[in-house]
Amino acid sequence: MDTEKNPQEAGLFRASVGPHISSGESVPHIMWTVSAALMPAAGLSVYYFGLRALLILVVSMVSSVAFEALTQKLTGAKITAGDGSALLTGLLLGMNLPASVPFYLPIIGSAVAIIITKQLFGGLGYNIFNPALIGRAFLMASFPRFMTTWLVPHGSLSLARPDAVTGATPLGILKEEGYDKLLSHFAGRHDMYVQLLLGHRGGAMGETGVIALLFGAAYLLYKGYITWHIPVTFIATVAVLTAVFGGDPWLAILSGGLVLGAFFMATDYVTVPQLKKAQVAFGLGCGIITVLIRLEGGYPEGVCYAILLMNCFTPLLDRAFKAKKFGEAPVK
Repeated sequence: MDTEKNPQEAGLFRASVGPHISSGESVPHIMWTVSAALMPAAGLSVYYFGLRALLILVVSMVSSVAFEALTQKLTGAKITAGDGSALLTGLLLGMNLPASVPFYLPIIGSAVAIIITKQLFGGLGYNIFNPALIGRAFLMASFPRFMTTWLVPHGSLSLARPDAVTGATPLGILKEEGYDKLLSHFAGRHDMYVQLLLGHRGGAMGETGVIALLFGAAYLLYKGYITWHIPVTFIATVAVLTAVFGGDPWLAILSGGLVLGAFFMATDYVTVPQLKKAQVAFGLGCGIITVLIRLEGGYPEGVCYAILLMNCFTPLLDRAFKAKKFGEAPVK
């Protein structure tokens, strides 16, 4: 029987390249869902820091979407600025900023994140670094004074830049003045943990709502948009190493951007490994680098740089943990 001329008549079918399993999920749906999961923490930031925080978040999101549409228009690419990925980048960037920054800083950060880090690499799916973190790192290197001026939560409705309600972050006090001095800012260790969990402390806008971030992260885990491998390994590594070196593991978890970074940025689909074992190794590396920077580096926080450094190793980790094929002759 001649099956080459008419394979359908012979009962044969041609299979295209996989994957063949379809899903109702789409990039826009996932991006908008992750943004929605961040809304409780964003709302808590606005509650603590007032309308100025809200405006910074809006400026960051709008400018990110605008830069994506403009870049795609100028390059003749398909305009996908409405798929939610640019808005999510802007939201994450805004949540990594202090509420005291000038309004032009999120615009500059968005330009770096979207134009340089994302679009010049080919757009969504081709960038090798997390765009929001590159934007933050650029702003930290270029405007260190603005990026390290932290507001004490006050709930002001004023849009003017405050100049009299600034204070150090818990990690900053710990690094410069020690653990006992940090405890003196609270009514005991238990109160410190509660205040850090609720977010009533100085820091970037996304750092102050740990409990709200955990609610959002739990929803993403429930939906299966993220898995436990990276965030749990990341946070556990930081806690264990901090305890080994004589520190307070709960303080290490609740302070800084660890929860935001572990659940919402270290789990970025594009810039992290796809294999589960590789993801565990990725989280382990992030945790080690974070602790090294916190304890030995010049900055009190290291989450941003830890994730960016591990982004460089993503292809190597996937290759290292790739399943071995059996039953094949070795290539000579």
